[in-house]
Amino acid sequence: MLTNNIDNAAKFILAKLGKTPELVVVLGSGLGSLMDDVKNKIEINYSEIPGFPQTTVFGHLGMIIAGELGGKFVMAMKGRFHYYEGHHMETVVMPIRVFYEMGIRKLLLTNACGGVNTSYVPGDLMILTDHLGFHCPSPLRGENMEKYGPRFPDMSQVYSKRLIDIAKNAAKKTQIDIKTGVYMFCKGPQFETPAEIRAARTLGADAVGMSTVPEAIVANHMKMETLAISTITNMAAGVLDQPLCHEEVLETGKMVGTKFAALIKEIILEL
Repeated sequence: MLTNNIDNAAKFILAKLGKTPELVVVLGSGLGSLMDDVKNKIEINYSEIPGFPQTTVFGHLGMIIAGELGGKFVMAMKGRFHYYEGHHMETVVMPIRVFYEMGIRKLLLTNACGGVNTSYVPGDLMILTDHLGFHCPSPLRGENMEKYGPRFPDMSQVYSKRLIDIAKNAAKKTQIDIKTGVYMFCKGPQFETPAEIRAARTLGADAVGMSTVPEAIVANHMKMETLAISTITNMAAGVLDQPLCHEEVLETGKMVGTKFAALIKEIILEL
């Protein structure tokens, strides 16, 4: 049934678009404005796509947006699915499988996350060089889908060094100070405790969040070339003496939207 849903969704989206996008971008909380400048825009609500899940998180609209950006035909997923919403992991990562079936081989994941590295400040952008996924139930659990990849995939280079270099170069051209670091997945929906953040820092995490890692694992399984960029929307628990709230995440995401959009456009130009 899952394979049928993936195939049907891929065929439906492709029929609407008319051709395969060169890149798909998964938009994180508060980052929806990245697709405002797309030309010849095509919008598809998730509710239209057969077998496609629905998002439940405030700030995550459920929509596929495609069009021309940076001289290329690209697509964005506006509203992702999270484990904490109650979805099974196979549902969380289903869109990535769908995009692969559409023929897309380049993936850009974005997210809003909490800063663990004390040299970071809200509004910073961070390129993921690696991740800590100890708390992430594997989206590859169960019978292996051999058509996509091996039973035991190598995880040595989840995030493409080539795309990381392109992103760094794009940041220089747009005069954006960008960080590189390690992202740690936490299940949510509660924010982490100060003790958990101290542990994350000890393990080598620079930021924590509740998304991205499941999608990256599945993309790696299928050998999709993947780049991931985080917006540090707040400092994680215990870094500053103040409570955390989702509204702060959304507000900071909106504030850095213009800067983030400029970076993404330059990355697309250089692909």
